[in-house]
Amino acid sequence: MSRSHAERAELALLLEVAGTPKPGNVDRHRDHDDLRFEHFLAGAVGASEGLRAAATGEPVGSAFETAVEGMSNQEGDNTQFGCLLLLVPLVRAASRGRLTRDGVREVCEATTVADAAGFYRAFEHVDVALADPPEGMDALDARRGSDAIPELEARELSLYDVMERSDGDGNAAEWTSGFPRTFREVERIRADDGPVPDRASRAFVRLLAEQEDGFVRDTAGPEAAREATRRAQACLRGAEDPERLADEFVERGINPGTTADLTCAALYVALERGMAV
Repeated sequence: MSRSHAERAELALLLEVAGTPKPGNVDRHRDHDDLRFEHFLAGAVGASEGLRAAATGEPVGSAFETAVEGMSNQEGDNTQFGCLLLLVPLVRAASRGRLTRDGVREVCEATTVADAAGFYRAFEHVDVALADPPEGMDALDARRGSDAIPELEARELSLYDVMERSDGDGNAAEWTSGFPRTFREVERIRADDGPVPDRASRAFVRLLAEQEDGFVRDTAGPEAAREATRRAQACLRGAEDPERLADEFVERGINPGTTADLTCAALYVALERGMAV
């Protein structure tokens, strides 16, 4: 069975949300008050046009904006913004036959001011929870959307430059360092066995256990981020039940969204490297 690069990316989005349990995230058994499992399914389907654009050579920023706009075409709101931020350059690298750390680094480093503008316009399609911008970057607060584009152009900042200035953001760190956590997790997923959604769940817990989640830190505070990682480590030791932890974190609003993004990216690369579904 052969799938296109874009189809594998769409499948990765579906497999990520199907992974159950993923403590704090929407999964097959748990919804949030404002987001349901079905919204993620619809978001994955809606993103397909932008993913195809990435695979066929459209500029990264434009493909990303198209994917986010399509993803937003459901009754929830932001389901997979961060996933798409990682998937688009990975899909582009795969379409070039260079789905390696060096290959995706080349894609990211080659982005332009126009790509940065597409990234900023994407924020006008969904409500994305963001921390306040670093010092000196108020004019480039992504929440300003297209209003920030003149400042981008004045400073001649590419999308890669914007990511370099996004201190503490886990997805930006992947972008500027060749996706190290993504590619490391790929091999662990491929070495695992059983149904892929179960492997996705275990990948999520591993990733959360090894590093604090930036989205949790920004939305629930540093102590919640430390707790989430500490308790994921307990799950790996068998000292805590991931199902019970998932129920508790959903109830408390602790949502490791960056960890879900990384899980999705790793699933995509695993699919490209032959993981069967």
